[in-house]
Amino acid sequence: MNKFEIRTQIKKDAIIAAALKLFREKGFIDVSIKDIAAESGVSSVSLYNYFGNKEGVVRECTNVLMQNTVRKAKELLSQNINFKDKMLQALEICADQDYQLLSSPGAVGDQVLSSLYNENTNRIRVEIIEEFIRVGKKEGVIDNSVSIETILELLCAIGLLQSSWVKKENYKDKMAELNRLLLFGLIGRQ
Repeated sequence: MNKFEIRTQIKKDAIIAAALKLFREKGFIDVSIKDIAAESGVSSVSLYNYFGNKEGVVRECTNVLMQNTVRKAKELLSQNINFKDKMLQALEICADQDYQLLSSPGAVGDQVLSSLYNENTNRIRVEIIEEFIRVGKKEGVIDNSVSIETILELLCAIGLLQSSWVKKENYKDKMAELNRLLLFGLIGRQ
C-alpha cells in the first residue's frame, strides 16, 4: 500500500470503530453521520466518500464483525471433531457475534439497526453455512434427500426468530436451546 492508501485505511478503521461504539451506545437512529465523524476525528465528507451513507457504514461494520466469525467457522471445518459439535460451535459463534452488537442498551430497541445488520450478516452467513451443509452431507450426517436450499430457508427463518430474541435477558440460553432443537430435533440425540 502507498501512503495515500494507508491514510485512507486508517480513516476508514477510525470511522468503523467510532460507528460501532456509537451504535452500541445509542442505536442506529440516534446516531448521525456528524456524530460518527466527530467521534472518529474524520470529516463528514470523507465518511460519505468512503461509505456513501449511514447504511453503508453499517454494512462495513457488519463485514468487520463477521471477519472474525468467518475465520473461526472455517477453522472449525478443518478440526477433527464430530460434525454435530462443529455445527453447535459454529451456531454459538454466530449468536455470540450478534450479541456483541445488538444486545447493548442503545441497540436493543433499534429495529433499523437490527434489520440492516441482519440483512448484511445473513448474506455472509449463508456462504459459511452452505459449506457446513456440504460437509455434513458428505459425512452422511445431513440427510441427502433434503436440499441445501430448503435447509438454508429453514435457517433464515430461524435467524428471524433469533433476531427477535436479542432484547431478552436470557438470549444466549434461548439460542443454545434453539440450536439443540435444530440439530437434534424433538426426539433428541441418538
